[in-house]
Amino acid sequence: MHMASNVYFTDIRSRSEKDNNQSKIHKLLLQKEFSSIFSKNDLTAIKIHFGEKGNDAYINPTYVRVATDYLKRLGSKPFLTDTNTLYKGSRSNAVDHLVTAIENGFAYAVVGAPLIIADGLISRDFESVDINKKHLKTVKIAQTILNAQSMLVMSHFKGHEMSGFGGAIKNLAMGCAPVAGKMEQHSSRPYIKTDLCIGCKSCAQVCPVEAITLSNKKATLDTKKCAGCGDCLFTCSTGAISLNWDTELPQFIERMTESALGAVHNKEGKVLYINFLLKISPECDCYGYADSPLVPDIGILASQDPIALDRACFDLVNAQTGLINSQLSCNHEPGQDKFKGTHTYVDGTLALSYGETIGLGTNNYNLIKT
Repeated sequence: MHMASNVYFTDIRSRSEKDNNQSKIHKLLLQKEFSSIFSKNDLTAIKIHFGEKGNDAYINPTYVRVATDYLKRLGSKPFLTDTNTLYKGSRSNAVDHLVTAIENGFAYAVVGAPLIIADGLISRDFESVDINKKHLKTVKIAQTILNAQSMLVMSHFKGHEMSGFGGAIKNLAMGCAPVAGKMEQHSSRPYIKTDLCIGCKSCAQVCPVEAITLSNKKATLDTKKCAGCGDCLFTCSTGAISLNWDTELPQFIERMTESALGAVHNKEGKVLYINFLLKISPECDCYGYADSPLVPDIGILASQDPIALDRACFDLVNAQTGLINSQLSCNHEPGQDKFKGTHTYVDGTLALSYGETIGLGTNNYNLIKT
């Protein structure tokens, strides 16, 4: 059994300005265990999700300002960063991405640090990292992430339709990969049930690589073009597009976890993770909306171990009573898996067990209240 990792937790109860959320984040950052992570003159990447245009569940930019101020006091040189998206949206190139980030509140005047899109203008700035794992021998990581001397990974913990939930692991994996790396991680090929297709074209409209066309008023998929992103799957309103759930999703989750390992391969002892259990929405912040939370707000957690951190968040969410006015179809009771109650076909804990197997961290943790 692996030695337990420390996970520091603060709830969000506040009765004075001295214990508001900004103060609580600062207190987490000041833990003695974290004191050697960031050094003077480090170019420090703050890995953040800027939120899709129209979404409001992403991390509050004023919370990020606490981190940038802390890092600058240490003499570090922080910058906020993310990578361009595989899907068509408001963040598929660096220009649109930066505009979206600024409009969502991540302007320098608010966050106190510059913004850099890690994989460049059109997602071609990346390098291959050797990891030699079961699915991927190498993974593609954005150059800006690789070149940073240290990293603060700030993640909004929430549900996800393909990975069950998204936290630190997914933020590392998808968030640090260019489009080509995202394609390698997904690489799950859907199929079309022609008898259910109504020819509405919604799948073709969201496909980022134009792999879907209409023939005789039915959608057809070019598997050679398909990026495996799954956008069509969750856009189809009739269930005409499907996956082999038993094989495709577990392999996707394992590839994703392998890529997360590659994102931090050159930063041993130089990464801190903070997860926010606030607005715990059922789906990724990549959507242009945010559905009702699955459970009430819980708190903020920090650790040097992404597996232990995500496991602690998973446990804390499932200890809650699920909210009735949410996407939960079952598992409302405390102790039941809220993420399987939302996306019944996927078991997100595979990322936690597989991540431990490949050396990304441990599922054993000590939860320390601050």
